Amino acid sequence: MRSVPPVARAYVLLTAGVAVLCAVPAFSAATSWPGVALLAFLYAGCEQLGRCRLVGRRAPKGMGTFFPVLLAGAFLLPPAAAALVALPGALLTSVERRPAWLRKVWRAAQLALASWAAARVFGALGGPDAVADPRFPYALLPGGAAVLAFCVALTVLDGGVLATAERVPVRSAWRGLFLRMLAPVAAHGLAGLVMATMWTSSYGPLAALLVLLPMYISCWVFAQYQREWSAHQATIRALVQAVDIKDGYTRGHSERVGQASMLIARELGMAGERVEALRFAGILHDVGKLGVPTRLLRKDGPLTPEEREVIQLHPEYGHEMVRGIAFLGEARSAILHHHERLDGSGYPYGLAGAQIPEFARVVAVADAFDAMTSTRTYSRARPVAVALAELERCAGSQFDPLMVGALVRVLERDGWHPVVTADEAVVPPPRPESVAVPPAASL
Repeated sequence: MRSVPPVARAYVLLTAGVAVLCAVPAFSAATSWPGVALLAFLYAGCEQLGRCRLVGRRAPKGMGTFFPVLLAGAFLLPPAAAALVALPGALLTSVERRPAWLRKVWRAAQLALASWAAARVFGALGGPDAVADPRFPYALLPGGAAVLAFCVALTVLDGGVLATAERVPVRSAWRGLFLRMLAPVAAHGLAGLVMATMWTSSYGPLAALLVLLPMYISCWVFAQYQREWSAHQATIRALVQAVDIKDGYTRGHSERVGQASMLIARELGMAGERVEALRFAGILHDVGKLGVPTRLLRKDGPLTPEEREVIQLHPEYGHEMVRGIAFLGEARSAILHHHERLDGSGYPYGLAGAQIPEFARVVAVADAFDAMTSTRTYSRARPVAVALAELERCAGSQFDPLMVGALVRVLERDGWHPVVTADEAVVPPPRPESVAVPPAASL
């Protein structure tokens, strides 16, 4: 319990107390206990399905709470009874961080209060009558209002935890929470409303259960996608960190090139998948430096022609390193060809014009732009306007004019605001002026 601040523990216990007060009336009213028990069992089963031996090994972690059953309870039951549906599932859910009991109590109280609020709003707007009669479209309005109430309750409570347990500043603890959860909760709410309508129809609860299967499968698929995407991001971060550790001279450079490449792609109207692939290309364009001897990357004297030839092998090294990473797609061609020049004087293969892949032409411009606008040991940062003028001067010979024009337009319109998460406090060893690269190029 020492990991949770006292004020956060007090906040959780207060929330739990309020949830108990909201649920108590269910025990003194004519509550349909079979319905409460069935919904609670269904919710607990959905939450525990990932631990099943048959499914659990393939079910991705972090799937999140399965809200359709909770919202169906809010649409079918009185508020006090709806608050009870979440309790068994929330209390049985496994928790990795300690104290487990406090976190389980918090989750149960939070979901109970959100369900109670949704049921109150749904009932106040005549939702139960619209669900009971064959008038499903008329239940959409109270159902939508109930979903909003559910989201508001979760937002308020989550923000309070961030402020008390995570010490997030109060002015920003609630920022963005509501909008992030609105779309998924709305989709779950529609499924819950269909489930409630079928439950009260002549088909009965059994037919209502059929709604859960496609909804659960869609949530499972989305969670699987999220897990794979997180693995992709982790792969990219590991490669970039390895390059930064080996060559601190380029620290932060990769992320800025990725950002500039993404700006160019968006300005050119590329599809979202290609924009993201170009960001990967920019971030990983120098990954081949892992194959270059460290003594050359950190050499304190002039590079010999032979040493420069070794360093210029890094595009080929990088391409070999990422050849088997399927999700990079077109990004791999950019890693191999980002030092080619439009006039054919680049490396490693001396490609010219349209022979150079489109992604490589984008990354070449982004790479040169960051090289000119970043302070390095052998050169001071140039103003953005000066760097853009240099790119325009070299357009047609070194760079693709289309890519240069796109970067110029977007930066003149929106400015350059690089966001770099790498630690740029590490100062690399100085390099002599004699090894400075040309103004519009970088190794």
